[in-house]
Amino acid sequence: MKHPPARRATALSAILVLLGGGPLALASPTPFAMPPEAAMPRVDEEAGHFAACGSDRRVTCVVDGDTFWYQGTKIRIADINAPEISHPGCAEEADLGAKATERLTQLLNAGHFSLVTQGRPVDRYGRALRVVVRKGQSLGARLEAEGLAEHWQGRRGNWCR
Repeated sequence: MKHPPARRATALSAILVLLGGGPLALASPTPFAMPPEAAMPRVDEEAGHFAACGSDRRVTCVVDGDTFWYQGTKIRIADINAPEISHPGCAEEADLGAKATERLTQLLNAGHFSLVTQGRPVDRYGRALRVVVRKGQSLGARLEAEGLAEHWQGRRGNWCR
């Protein structure tokens, strides 16, 4: 029997959770919208000590304002785009990127969080795409509200004037 796509995605989510997928395996059929309350983790269980990534092996660290490593997995925050620090287009982007990186580090270190999959689970670079949520609120949206990121539009924005 064929099920509609949304029903298949919900069934797949249930199977992944039952198989031990936990918060990293939660899925929502609507990309980048906050998942329905029923799909949100009831308790934020993820936590770690984050610092800036260096040149050594990356396990749990922050790359920039929208990318970090967590327990050996490289994660791209799916609902935002932050200024670049590795190849900025101008000095203003480099400065804002450094501030976004520092702020993301603070937010990740501030307490437990959840990682929610919405839309595709991995980007073309092999990074896990996740929305980072604490108490039902997106940390990406927080960076956006603070002027350190923009809502993801499917492409990089221009941070230079």
